[in-house]
Amino acid sequence: MATKEKDDNQDVIGRLAGRGEDALHRLAELPGGSKALKAFNDLRQRVDELSRKVRGVDALEERVTKLEKELAALKRAQKPAPKAPTRNAAP
Repeated sequence: MATKEKDDNQDVIGRLAGRGEDALHRLAELPGGSKALKAFNDLRQRVDELSRKVRGVDALEERVTKLEKELAALKRAQKPAPKAPTRNAAP
């Protein structure tokens, strides 16, 4: 039974893929269609590039957080001990 469902799902996906290809071919045949397809392809490449860059931001944020903690620890270690108040002698 599970095999029949799997075959049906693959069949549906195959049909959708075929219809998508047909739609792309029809779009390319329209006036200005090739320009639209080129624009969509360029958009896809830009989104892929942007997603690669965004994935790198998480690692940078972790590094910045770690450095901020280290800097705070260094600042605490460098604070001088508070001085005892001195009294001026009265004349």
